[in-house]
Amino acid sequence: MEKKWEEMSSNEKQETLFNKWISAEDIKFVNAEAERNYRERATRIKDAIQLKKKPDRVPVLLIPSFAPAYYSGLTPYDVMYDYEKIAPAWEKFFVDFQPDSHGGCAVPSPGKFLDIIDFKLYRWPSHGVSNEITYQAIEGEYMGADEYDILIHDPLYFFYNIWPSRVFGALKPLSNLPHLSGLTEMYGVSFPFFHYGMPSIKAAYKALLESGDEALKWLQIVGSFNQRMPALGFPAHQAGPTKAPFDVIGDTLRGTKGIMLDMYRQPDKLLQAMEILTPIFIQIGVNAAKAAGNPMIFIPLHKGADGFLSDAQFKKFYWPSFRNVIIGLIEEGCVPFIWAEGGYNTRLDIIHDLPRGKTAWLFDQTDMGKAKKALGDTACVAGNMPINLLTVGTAQDAIEHTRRLIDICGKDGGYIMANGAFFDIVKWENLKVIVDTVKEYGKYR
Repeated sequence: MEKKWEEMSSNEKQETLFNKWISAEDIKFVNAEAERNYRERATRIKDAIQLKKKPDRVPVLLIPSFAPAYYSGLTPYDVMYDYEKIAPAWEKFFVDFQPDSHGGCAVPSPGKFLDIIDFKLYRWPSHGVSNEITYQAIEGEYMGADEYDILIHDPLYFFYNIWPSRVFGALKPLSNLPHLSGLTEMYGVSFPFFHYGMPSIKAAYKALLESGDEALKWLQIVGSFNQRMPALGFPAHQAGPTKAPFDVIGDTLRGTKGIMLDMYRQPDKLLQAMEILTPIFIQIGVNAAKAAGNPMIFIPLHKGADGFLSDAQFKKFYWPSFRNVIIGLIEEGCVPFIWAEGGYNTRLDIIHDLPRGKTAWLFDQTDMGKAKKALGDTACVAGNMPINLLTVGTAQDAIEHTRRLIDICGKDGGYIMANGAFFDIVKWENLKVIVDTVKEYGKYR
């Protein structure tokens, strides 16, 4: 009798998700070669993550920002406002360069949706930046220093009513909506609902409905792409994202300045808030993995890098709640695919404290020799292909750096070649020789 999910161990859950991902039972491959490529590529990535001693070769991933648009002669504005242009550009990119996976085509957020909802958290082409460049975050305090108790005691109300009213201009009226938890008797049940008859609230809900229509148009493009690429032989290297609790607060709630002040002025509130956020962001990752039948959950790290926090601050404020997110994901069979942006040289001994063969760490500016030595018996290491090499280096520079990374990190498995940060305009010949070099030089003999 087949075990129910809740009866499985974490190892069994992970194998179930990996097997579903690799078996690709619902995929109609375009031909036998695509099917063979898909299974070989997915197995290769799984073996690297699980620290199998000798898979056939080092996997190679390309994780772009708007690079596929530029590669097809398009601008970020083109693909953000004409959704039909997204999938062909992203497909051409992955088919031409032939990495071992694809990462979806969700980078170009739907511009018309952003217009309707009046998004305040970013600038994007035609809204604060030129049509030719990517979007930019606008840091600010979208949660007041005195509002931790609201987040701690009622996080769902905070994220449904308060926060959206501040980052989406069209939803500002929603901040006036009352909490409905007191509706326990017939008497007075209608009182809170008069708000929903107000013109401003009706306008906010109208914007919600219209933005939903626009998001659905975009999602159909993204969803079709996610079905098309496996059929062509490219497994997805992520099911979806989640975040570290410190970054949730520091990125888009309190902002960098706010969270830095909070570490000194109200550290206990900050720690309590991160504890509250932890199960929420575990569940976000788990839901994505189960929906996609893919255990890998992408986690970008924004504020834990060397120099951003002292080691003592990292150990107190960043790592404990983030480690709990990692462990929570692992217990549900997920593989945290952690993008350690910036340098993590001073963090390596700390982040070593994880179960063996359950995580992958994609490093940006970390010394890969130190990373392999510190984590090689615990986690798959990945990345470290520098953006400056992609943009201004020569093809020979790219070949030599690729070989050096394989020599340092690829011995006995446990390494995935990938770029160290998202990229836009680069030398396309450098991308090509990196992939080709990995396929030739990265073989295990």
